[in-house]
Amino acid sequence: MTKVEAFDQATKLAMKGDLKLYDEILHPDYESINQRVPINREMSKSILSETGPLFTVGPMQKIYENEEFVCIHRFSRIANKDVLYEVLTAITCKYGKVITQQMVRRELDYDPTPARDRTGKITNDQHLA
Repeated sequence: MTKVEAFDQATKLAMKGDLKLYDEILHPDYESINQRVPINREMSKSILSETGPLFTVGPMQKIYENEEFVCIHRFSRIANKDVLYEVLTAITCKYGKVITQQMVRRELDYDPTPARDRTGKITNDQHLA
C-alpha cells in the first residue's frame, strides 16, 4: 500500500471511529495545520472521529508522492447540505510516518459530481477523478 493509499484509508476509517490504522501511520510528533490552525495528534484523532459523520469525502487524487512528501486533492460535502469543498492536503513524512499535514479547503459554487444519463454514462466533464 502506498503512502497515499494508507493515508486515504486511515482517514476514512478514522472518520467512522476506527483509529487503529490512523494511529499506525502517524509519527509520535505529528502536527496538522488545518485552515491555519495547529492541531496535535490527539486533537486530530478526536476531530476526525467526532466530525467524520458530518462530511462525505470523494475519491482522492494523488498529485505527488515520494518518500518524504505526499500531496492529494479531493472534494468533500457537508452531509445533507449543498455545501461543497475542494480540498488540497500536503503531507510530510519522517521515518515512513506522517509527521505534518496541511489542509486547505475552498468552498465551491458548483457540484463536481458527474451528471449521468439513464445508462450511467457521464454527461458532463466536471467529475471526481
